[in-house]
Amino acid sequence: MGRILALDFGKVRTGVAVTDELQIIASGLKTVATNELLPFLKSYLKQENVVLILLGKPKQMDNTESESEELIQPFLEKLQKNFPEIPIKRVDERFTSKIAFQTMIDSGLKKKQRRNKALVDEISATIILQSYLYNL
Repeated sequence: MGRILALDFGKVRTGVAVTDELQIIASGLKTVATNELLPFLKSYLKQENVVLILLGKPKQMDNTESESEELIQPFLEKLQKNFPEIPIKRVDERFTSKIAFQTMIDSGLKKKQRRNKALVDEISATIILQSYLYNL
């Protein structure tokens, strides 16, 4: 099979999550500064067998595109150009940040730890990936 990689794209930083080779378990990989994301992906994809990239699709409550979609489209084009052999799917990412924050509370993280936005982004990417796996 191969790994599935999920991205919770943000203006400043992007959460990255990945599955195991059997596509059973979704795990947070790391949070990368968005301006360093493409070099990170080039390096990671050389080392790992990634067969699909999931990219979060932010939507409003009325199902229209979020303003941040304007930032994502240029990145999506770069992603397709740099990795034409890897399919890219968009996944609705509504509520992932809220779910990630609640997950942090439920897991007993202290208030100071919950302020770590990089951790929220990584957990959000994991939620995007897990929801995709759940709906397979």
